[in-house]
Amino acid sequence: MLKRRRKKSARPEQGALKIVLIRHGKPDVAPSGRITHVRFKDYIDEYERAGLAPDSEPPDWLVEMIRETRRVYASDRPRARESAKALAPHAEISMSPLFMEAQLKSPRLPLVRMKPPAWAVIARLAWHAGHHGGIEDFRDAKDRAQKAASMLAETAGEDGIAVLVAHGYFNAIVGRALSKLGWRKHGRHRAKFWNAVVYELSSDPV
Repeated sequence: MLKRRRKKSARPEQGALKIVLIRHGKPDVAPSGRITHVRFKDYIDEYERAGLAPDSEPPDWLVEMIRETRRVYASDRPRARESAKALAPHAEISMSPLFMEAQLKSPRLPLVRMKPPAWAVIARLAWHAGHHGGIEDFRDAKDRAQKAASMLAETAGEDGIAVLVAHGYFNAIVGRALSKLGWRKHGRHRAKFWNAVVYELSSDPV
């Protein structure tokens, strides 16, 4: 009688090298209703300047996950920088604009009013279509992500784990670069504050 194959665990392997990509906590930005594209431009600027909201504490499970890491990489944006310090006050925080979010620009749609998340979706679609208007394009963001992936992989090779606190969309691009390098993903990139996705690579010799 044939034995049933065991389903592979979705959890990272013991002893494997790990890279943890974390989205920052909730920014300290006032909630907004439906706004015009002009107001959305101001909203983007406010979001970029905002630090971590006082009531946005990192979840215990995430603090526990990275408690042994000795250094954490972070975007230089206030919301990411403050999130990294809240998550790992014991660790060295290495900040760089290399890890900033793929930029957004307010699309020109007169007479249209939408909530900021809807404007963000439209702006991201326009950006992918080539309407970047003075900000970096997808190729530039992808190049940054590949550099970030290489840096994280090198750190994981040295320390066993590498942690990045950055932004939702940029983390997803970094994740794709890691997958191409052979890292296995655990979790899903989502537009959720404190979202974490783990990439794992076996450290056993072939």
